[in-house]
Order: sequence, then structure tokens, then C-alpha cells
Amino acid sequence: MNAFFTLIRRDLQVAFREGGAIGTALGFYLIVVSILSIGIGPDLAILSKIAPGVLWGTLLLSALLSVDRIFHNDYEDGTLEVIAMGPLPLELVTVAKATAHWISTAIPLVLMAPVLGMFLNLPAHGFWVLIVSMLAGTPAVSFLGAVGAGLTLGLGRGGQLLSLLILPLYIPVLIFGISTMDAVLVGPGSFSTSFAILGALSLATVVLTPFAAAAALRMNLQ
Repeated sequence: MNAFFTLIRRDLQVAFREGGAIGTALGFYLIVVSILSIGIGPDLAILSKIAPGVLWGTLLLSALLSVDRIFHNDYEDGTLEVIAMGPLPLELVTVAKATAHWISTAIPLVLMAPVLGMFLNLPAHGFWVLIVSMLAGTPAVSFLGAVGAGLTLGLGRGGQLLSLLILPLYIPVLIFGISTMDAVLVGPGSFSTSFAILGALSLATVVLTPFAAAAALRMNLQ
């Protein structure tokens, strides 16, 4: 397991040292939410009503901007082939890289979300459910993204195809992320039910997607 944690640490160091993907995701999140809040106008009731959908939908799009880098840079310089010949099976390699993406990109977006929630007049009691629901749902974003990144590896314009492949798979996460927040902010839905389904979606992707991503990597590395 030392190799597994070493790979996570190495990817985190690379991500924070380069900073481009993280900065792009955070900047995109800030700009889109700001533009939407300005464009919708000063009606605080409307802003509060659309806040869950805007914050969740924009977070998914922001995270999508960087998922192609999960494997791409290592593939370009040949590091991925070296890693594939190492002691870790490719399934664990994909888990490590998706986990590093979640820590380096998704978590900063989650921490930024409450600040942007102020722009949308998110009620004070909605901040905790915003953070909790996003922490539960964003692992699915990174692990589904790893599958798309593996499938489009080596394609000249893989980013466009990646968006077409992955965005439909994000819809269940979006639906139950919003419903988890609405259960607290609007009612009369069940927070525990929506949150349990959201967590189950993330758990299922963490368990199942590494096999699909590893198969895609083997196909592209042959």
C-alpha cells in the first residue's frame, strides 16, 4: 500500500505545484456563479430558490474542466507506462489518481461553494447541507471522470468527447445533490433519503469505475 499512497501524494504535489487546473476550476466556478447572480437580478427570493441548482450544476462543470488531466500528463511524458508496469494493478492506479483529483480539485470547489452561496442569498441554515452533500457527492464526479479520461486518452480533442461522455452520467448526482438541499431549504422532502442515495451513488462509482477505467487504460496503452 506504500506505492498507492505514494502515487496519491505525488499527484497532489504535481497538481498543487502546477496549479493551472485548480485555478481554472475555481476561477470558472466564481465567474459563472457571479455572472448568473448578476444576470438574474436583485430579487433575493429568486436567487435563494435557484441557489442549490446553480451551485451544484456549476460545480460539476468546473470539476469537469480538469478531469482529462487525471491521466493525460502522465500519458504524454511516458510516466503512465512506467506506473502501469509497477507493483500496483491498474485498478488501484485509477483509484489513487481519482482520489488525488478529488482532493486537489473537488474539495477546493466544495470549500468555495459557501462563499458563492452568499452571492445567491443561500439561507444560513443551508450552508451545512451544501457542504455535506457536496462532500458526499463529489467522489462520483472524480471517479466517473477517471473513466472518461481513460477512454479519451491520447485523442487530439479528447476534452470535447470527454464532456459528451461524462456529463450525462453526472445527472443523477446533480438531481440528488439538489434534492438533498431542497429537503432542508424548502421541504417537505426527506434529507436522509436523498443524502443516502447520493452517498450510495458515490460509493458505487468508487467500487465499480476503477475496473472500467483500468480496462480503458489497458486498451490505450497497448
